[in-house]
Amino acid sequence: MTADHRDAGWPGGQVQTHLFLLAGHRAGGSHAEALSDAHRYGLAAEDAGYAGVWIAEHHFISYGVCPSATTFAAHLLGTTRRIAVGTAASVLSVRHPVSLAEEAVLLDELSGGRFRLGIARGGPWVDVEVFGTGEDRYTGGMADAVEILLRWMSGAATVAGNSRFPFRPVQVVPRPRRPIPTWVAATSPATVDLAARHGLPLLLGLHADLDEKRALLARYAQVAAEHGRDGSRAPHGSVHLAHVEDTDMAAARTVRDELPGLLAGTREYVRLDGTRGGPPDIDAYVRKLIAEHPVGSPRRCRAAVAAAAALPGVRHLLFLVEVTGDRATTLRTIARLRRDVLRG
Repeated sequence: MTADHRDAGWPGGQVQTHLFLLAGHRAGGSHAEALSDAHRYGLAAEDAGYAGVWIAEHHFISYGVCPSATTFAAHLLGTTRRIAVGTAASVLSVRHPVSLAEEAVLLDELSGGRFRLGIARGGPWVDVEVFGTGEDRYTGGMADAVEILLRWMSGAATVAGNSRFPFRPVQVVPRPRRPIPTWVAATSPATVDLAARHGLPLLLGLHADLDEKRALLARYAQVAAEHGRDGSRAPHGSVHLAHVEDTDMAAARTVRDELPGLLAGTREYVRLDGTRGGPPDIDAYVRKLIAEHPVGSPRRCRAAVAAAAALPGVRHLLFLVEVTGDRATTLRTIARLRRDVLRG
């Protein structure tokens, strides 16, 4: 791999490969074990030669037991030396943008520029009730939060609030010395449009297939152009499930058997109206993921990764490898994905 961590095997040598870590909890395990395992996977990613690791953030559900991606990122940055570490994503609906921006600047400085900030609107979950931000922050607060966040990280000496976040001008301390790479997790046209207006690249999720991702990327390019920005320069990221075994059949069987145990945690989402989240048919969703993502033999996985890398503007592929909940199996997947697929 070249010095800037690009993977020469993909189009133009411009696509970087990363891990996407959930820290998912399984029946029979503990939350502490889930967090410890995720940290170990981050260390393994550096040893294997991945460009980076991105940490998911969730509240009150076992699908992912990390409630603060920035805190996890800080710990992983402190125990690694080379890889980038990002948040995928820090949820703005339950955070004050100045607080998050301060943490981003701090992590950027302490890590020597290895921190990556991913932000998300979040969902209409009970989270906004618990943290007191309210449903309006979810439905209408994203644009104002992003505006404050970006001004704080712009290098300005002082920043004042806006109508949603009113505060007098204050000093930016610590003041960032360089731009902090920032991505926006997007599943809706409105969030795509917001990212495009600011020229922020997208993080595209696991659930969307390649056609859906192409449509979001095309919309991004159109809106960016309408605002005088060159959308082709945005280094978008895309999340994909990955599991490698000797044969397609064996890999598919493992994912069918083991992944539903992790995805069951998504049914713990509680909407503000009291209804539950998660896919209505987990088994059908798993079959869809197997068909669309790099799950199978090295040959099948290479073809799936190449198709993902060909998405217009995608420069970062993030691989979810926590399929089985077994640490040894996941560590083997991390090594084999890198060795037999991404370098093969």
